[in-house]
Amino acid sequence: MSKKETFTTQLVIGFLGIATGSLISWSLFHQRNISANTILEKVRKAFLKEGPIEGSWIEMKQVPLQKFAVKTTVYYGGITRYEDGNLIQYEFLADAKTGTVIDIYRL
Repeated sequence: MSKKETFTTQLVIGFLGIATGSLISWSLFHQRNISANTILEKVRKAFLKEGPIEGSWIEMKQVPLQKFAVKTTVYYGGITRYEDGNLIQYEFLADAKTGTVIDIYRL
């Protein structure tokens, strides 16, 4: 190979590396939000491990949440089930980007 062909090959490989790195970086930092139904199914499965549930719901609209210095968007939802013969309600907050349950509290 001549020096010109070697330089051109290295330039193409370098360009492809930069393009691939940029694409991966963009996809990591611009991840899509998880659907509300997917999050609700995840929470339902967790509650079903402990026993049957009567009902569940989730707000389809994302709501901004700031807790101290952390800002994110969340979904609100709830689970209803019987515990010791009493109907008990739980509400939860789940991060819209990761699907992580931030908080669960009993009403």
